[in-house]
Amino acid sequence: MKVNVQVDTQTFIRFWLVILGFILAGLMLYSARTGLVIIGTALFLALALNYPVSKLARFLPGKSRVGSTAIAYFLVIAFLGSFLFLAVPPIIQQTAKFASTVPDLVDNATSSWHSLDKAIDEYNLRPQVDQALESLKNNASGWASNVGSNVISGVGSFFGFATSLFLVLVLSFLMLVEGPMWMKRIWGLYHNQKRMEHHRKTVTRMTNVVSGFVTGQLTVSAIGGSLAGIVVFIISIFDGAIPSNLAIPAAALYFILSLIPMFGAIISAVLVAILLAFNSASAAIVYVIYFVIYQQIENNFVSPAIQSKRLELSPLLVLSAVTIGIYVFGIAGAIISIPVAGCLKVLLEEYLNHARDAREKSQSPIAKLTKR
Repeated sequence: MKVNVQVDTQTFIRFWLVILGFILAGLMLYSARTGLVIIGTALFLALALNYPVSKLARFLPGKSRVGSTAIAYFLVIAFLGSFLFLAVPPIIQQTAKFASTVPDLVDNATSSWHSLDKAIDEYNLRPQVDQALESLKNNASGWASNVGSNVISGVGSFFGFATSLFLVLVLSFLMLVEGPMWMKRIWGLYHNQKRMEHHRKTVTRMTNVVSGFVTGQLTVSAIGGSLAGIVVFIISIFDGAIPSNLAIPAAALYFILSLIPMFGAIISAVLVAILLAFNSASAAIVYVIYFVIYQQIENNFVSPAIQSKRLELSPLLVLSAVTIGIYVFGIAGAIISIPVAGCLKVLLEEYLNHARDAREKSQSPIAKLTKR
């Protein structure tokens, strides 16, 4: 049995124009991914500061939102600046201390080279060793020839990061100041009051998801960072080789890097363990043991207690969102991927509820009585 499906030319052209429009829109979004990440990061920062800014504005003369935003910004920048001022010098000090021990390590390696050289000749491994050394020299020469370009690339990356950070701060400041005014204008465009209230409720739910995640993640990171600093300080008391001022870098590294979902806390633990290993291997092992135990407590008790009922996302959706965010937008994408997934979940729930209500309204009274 053959079925002939006839499609008129106008429908065929519309179909492919829609497909082409989706492709072009996807390419445009991908090309503008850096700008979108900057705007999204600024939005999340504005949502995180919106509640304290709104509370602070009530106590200022004229309820100035500009003044409350400026005060909040000053406090945040002062906090981050003092954190960096206290955290960076110990890291530089430990790195310099390790660099000063490199000559001793080279001397020890040279003294042990003679016995190793005898073993190489005894087992006839000289050709393989010479080939490996020649390959190492060639690789070192290639790396040395690229040092200039690597330095220039590093300087360019630093200025790019500084520019992005400046844009994030400026955009979030403007969002905090102008946000209520723009939302008031948008709601004023509606003629259907019921639809406006429905959309307003949806936007409020999405805002609560983002602000709840941001504040919750900051709280979890602050708890973990504080405990990491306390543990390092306790280790320095029992191990004289560990300077006590390493507690602040440990807390700062954990607080900043743990904002990256899934992997950030592990990266911070590795960096802190390396700093401790510069002075004492046993101290690094103790810290790693503490980190493994605390991660189990944080993942099963601390984080669920703080983030409960904020996102309601399964571990599969969280990991999928983080994976997409990392590979499309990098580290910033990993940070914003979970609240974006939460917002998409809210939109999907609202769409399904609207579709269900529409189906129920379209049913006949007899069908409704039968269903009951």
